[in-house]
Amino acid sequence: MLKNKKILIGISGGIAAYKIVDVVSRLRQSNAIVKVIMTEHSKNFIHPLTFQTISGNKVANDLFSEITSFYGKVEHISLSDWPDLFLIAPATANIIGKVANGIADDLLSTVIIATKVKTVFAPSMNVKMYENVIVQQNIAKLKELGYFFIRPDKGHLACGYEGLGRLPQPKVIVDYVKVLSNYSYDLTNTKILVTAGATREYWDEVRCITNDSSGKMGYAIAQSAAIRGAKVTLISGQTSLSNPKGVDVKQVISAKEMYDAVMQYNKDSDIIIMTAAVADYKFAEQIKGKMKKKNKISVKLVSTIDTLKKLGSIKRQGQILVGFAAEMEHLKKYAMIKMQEKNLDMIIANDISIAGQDNTSFTIFSKTVKNSFVNIPKFQAANLILDEIKNLNV
Repeated sequence: MLKNKKILIGISGGIAAYKIVDVVSRLRQSNAIVKVIMTEHSKNFIHPLTFQTISGNKVANDLFSEITSFYGKVEHISLSDWPDLFLIAPATANIIGKVANGIADDLLSTVIIATKVKTVFAPSMNVKMYENVIVQQNIAKLKELGYFFIRPDKGHLACGYEGLGRLPQPKVIVDYVKVLSNYSYDLTNTKILVTAGATREYWDEVRCITNDSSGKMGYAIAQSAAIRGAKVTLISGQTSLSNPKGVDVKQVISAKEMYDAVMQYNKDSDIIIMTAAVADYKFAEQIKGKMKKKNKISVKLVSTIDTLKKLGSIKRQGQILVGFAAEMEHLKKYAMIKMQEKNLDMIIANDISIAGQDNTSFTIFSKTVKNSFVNIPKFQAANLILDEIKNLNV
């Protein structure tokens, strides 16, 4: 998604500047071309040589440098014309305030104001600073003007406080860059419901039936949709993943809990994408406490509720319903049967014989589309799937 994309990174004077080394490295590994601007204050936290080495390009810093050979333009104009996307990280209250009020008194603020490319801020600061009404007004103003923001994490801050203000992890920032460099807010005013993860059906207090699912595909879809402007609700079973940013996450355990949650949000959803690995069976009888080990034992299983089939039976006009099918053979045959039986608009068939944790191989089927992809990173796959959903005519 980032091959030959030109990413300009502006680093302002915050303690989280060290995290951007990993961001630059990840972008380079994704085949992006990266250039870095550092403020004078940021050099107190990390040396420019570090970014020059990792990016492979000279670090820019001086507003009053000589005219460069890059089209013969002065550096701040040259840099403002160069990128496909401009990332400001860490973005301090100072740089946010400058841009919100049209102040251009150093190279970074001047390039931000001069550029016309997509610009995304990743704020990082003390929680009291972040929650200050002036800072929030500046952020709101910039959002209205078309700038993008990555909401900071909540947790322990370098200053000793707890709260909002932590710079998101490098992977999260890079995911935003991947999506924003390829898409605009093309899913605004769209409400999307996603299910992900594995459900669990308990026999006693400690033993259960579940599925081997990481939840990564559903989480990637939810995150990508939110970055692209959708209002996203994620109903999640068991995973070890962090909640996607900008997504309303509802945790469930059993197939019945997932059914109830899906039914709650179904009517208000324009698109429903069911990636969850829901257990097909549950124990006919649940035991209280813990069953002691025995040499022989038999249990009775009964089917769990088929949420996807129910959704297909009550689907309203214009609503899009997407299912997933994990298969090891006869991929198209079984996928098409499932799509017809459950009244789906699209189905994504995963070939689990060649499945991977971070990559996936799959085929998209609809009434008019059949596209196959092999060994694709799940974050890229998520956006390919969203693209196909957008193009559906229902």
